[in-house]
Amino acid sequence: MGAIRIKGLEVFGHHGIFKEENMLGQKFIVDADLHLDVRKAAKKDEITESVHYGEICDFICEFMQKNTFKLLETVADKLAAALLMEYDLLWWVDLEVKKPFAPIPHSFDTISVRANRRWHKCYIALGSNMGDRENYLNDAIARMEGNSYCRVGKVSDFFNTKPEGPVEQEDFLNGCIELTTMYDPYELLHFMHKLENEAKRERKIFWGPRTLDLDILFYDNNVQADDRLILPHPRMHKRAFVLDPMMQIAPYAVHPVYHKTIEDLYHELPESAHYQPAESEDEE
Repeated sequence: MGAIRIKGLEVFGHHGIFKEENMLGQKFIVDADLHLDVRKAAKKDEITESVHYGEICDFICEFMQKNTFKLLETVADKLAAALLMEYDLLWWVDLEVKKPFAPIPHSFDTISVRANRRWHKCYIALGSNMGDRENYLNDAIARMEGNSYCRVGKVSDFFNTKPEGPVEQEDFLNGCIELTTMYDPYELLHFMHKLENEAKRERKIFWGPRTLDLDILFYDNNVQADDRLILPHPRMHKRAFVLDPMMQIAPYAVHPVYHKTIEDLYHELPESAHYQPAESEDEE
């Protein structure tokens, strides 16, 4: 990888909790480390394989001047996210916004806040067994694509699958997608629940029927467990309705707990457990 470093960029802005700061403005200083694959640009010696640091400086200045925020924390976080959204070649932004003339009655060099944002690779399982199942899944994918903090990559076929658990219900339509996101795991979980709620999912019966079910399978190589979230998904390695679509989009992804590829886990299930891609419900 590598990084382009911008140090000591002076910018005038109107950020602060006091009215006078918002009206009169003051000087800020920005340091930024912009992480990307510098080897591509080095090999070709072409700016199209990198980011133009002059344009980056212009972008930072324009962002700082066009927006007004109360907190340095907000300035730093939103600027880091804006840079990632604007420049596709950037993978990670680590920056510091300094306020050398902060209005406090003490002698100091500068007050600053550091923030970093990066893209994370995730895999999401989708399912539905109520109403227009295919539409629920496609709409959820479209909503993810429309979120500036998310980028949808590979999308599997949809598979018609049998429900698991003791509740009698209709068959599911299942699939998986590759998702790159700036959200942390809990922000992503919140966004998934938001999409489920917008699809009017009800949680009255455990393992019951649902209009939309979204599960985070992998989040980078994170291994974690608490009352809110377990990563990787604790039952994915036993579920053909997850492994079948994952075989299409990420057969060589490695499970960070079992240290086996999706392909390995797929072949550990009996052949009779697997499903075939479903025909589009619009064509039935």
